[in-house]
Amino acid sequence: MNTEIIIHPKLNHYGLITANLDAMIEWYRKVLGMTINHRSVVPATAQNRAPFSAMAFVSNDEVNHRIVFFEMHRAVESDRRQGPLQHVAFEYETFDDLLGTYGRLKNLGIQPLWAADHGVGTAFYYEDPDRNIVELNVNNYGNEWTATEHLKTSPPMLAQVDPERMIAGRKAGGSPWELHKRASAGEFAPATPYDPRA
Repeated sequence: MNTEIIIHPKLNHYGLITANLDAMIEWYRKVLGMTINHRSVVPATAQNRAPFSAMAFVSNDEVNHRIVFFEMHRAVESDRRQGPLQHVAFEYETFDDLLGTYGRLKNLGIQPLWAADHGVGTAFYYEDPDRNIVELNVNNYGNEWTATEHLKTSPPMLAQVDPERMIAGRKAGGSPWELHKRASAGEFAPATPYDPRA
């Protein structure tokens, strides 16, 4: 686990906020050949925790999603401090690259806003100086085709994680897949839950 040098992740996907989910999906289908790998409505019981009411994950290649659309009503969207870009994501090749980068950034005084295992991947979210959200992630399956099948057949999950506890699990010999399963079971939950609305 390298905590000293910069590992160069690849641009993975970006998130867009829209009040016109169907129109956006159709436009990106026509223009870029994007297809839906997952679409869901946020349950009413969770809408007080999430600022969006629906989401759709689309791609035009083997990656499980290149764009994720978050549907917000115009009133909520206009209250946001930032524009329609919800986040930009960069993907690491290995779990150790993600954990090592966390350690390197922590040593520089840069802490994530929150961190989670989403089923298809594990992600740490940071805020840049202009308050844009930057997601650093790793594919839990290590294979885009398998991750895409997971996304098509299972709703995205949200298991909040404490990166320090994940590092301890990795140093104790846990494989990346074991860390994912343990995170899914809530074993690495932070002592104080993150507020995803932040």
